[in-house]
Amino acid sequence: MSAPTVRRRRLGAKLRALRGELTLDEVSEASNGLFVTSKLSRIETAKSAAKAKDVEALLDLYASLGREVSDELRSALVTLTKEGSQRGWWHSYRGVLSPVYADLISLESEAESISTWQVALIPGLLQTADYAREINRATAMSDAVEARVDALVEVRLARQAILTRESPVSLWAIIAEQALLSGSTTDGMMREQLGRLLSMGKRPNVNIQVLRSTAPLHVGQVGTFTMLGFGPHPDLDVVHTEALSSALYVEEREAVNAHRDAWQRLTSAALSVEASAKLITQIRNAL
Repeated sequence: MSAPTVRRRRLGAKLRALRGELTLDEVSEASNGLFVTSKLSRIETAKSAAKAKDVEALLDLYASLGREVSDELRSALVTLTKEGSQRGWWHSYRGVLSPVYADLISLESEAESISTWQVALIPGLLQTADYAREINRATAMSDAVEARVDALVEVRLARQAILTRESPVSLWAIIAEQALLSGSTTDGMMREQLGRLLSMGKRPNVNIQVLRSTAPLHVGQVGTFTMLGFGPHPDLDVVHTEALSSALYVEEREAVNAHRDAWQRLTSAALSVEASAKLITQIRNAL
């Protein structure tokens, strides 16, 4: 992709934070010419992909200048750099996926935790094939997207492997009750989908809460979002938001923190995990 990826922007932002009040010229001088000003600028602004050896050297330099560079931070940033140059399974679908969607899949594969709030849909990581196919067709806004439905379903199901791999991602999903009540043109589709929620909710790395339609007005009514967490460094976390014909990432720390606060409110407003499972079972049994 020619445009800077989320991964490169996250790396650049963290390196910029470590530079602090130092100017690019001062860092270049301190590196004895190893890093010219233009190179540092391109890395920080995500205009160029960084090499792992350059990130290592830059972290060594910042540590020598008194910056706090823990082993955990070093490992996280070097891993971020190395994985940025790797080609994941989703690259074979590059003719199908938008750059933003490809970024999301890449970030999901690296995240330690995913927290998602969905108003009208079952989260993609928990969808069955039939549900994914029907929702893709229902939301297709062009013939081109309609023609790619089967491939998009394959991608959606492949994404779900992060929940069952050896070191699985921790998924916490809050789903509005209305998403569980959607109709379908496919017999048994919603019954199967709700069964999928119940079975996945039994996994130790998956929590599912339902927010009742009768709940008081709440912050989640502003829109859906997904937070991707990367372990002990919350300043590397990002938020993904999606609309009918667009999607974007929220990366600024204050904005990410605002979504984190909103998430806490939603978890408090929703039914408990146990009560949610009972409600999903009741709705499924009524189908």
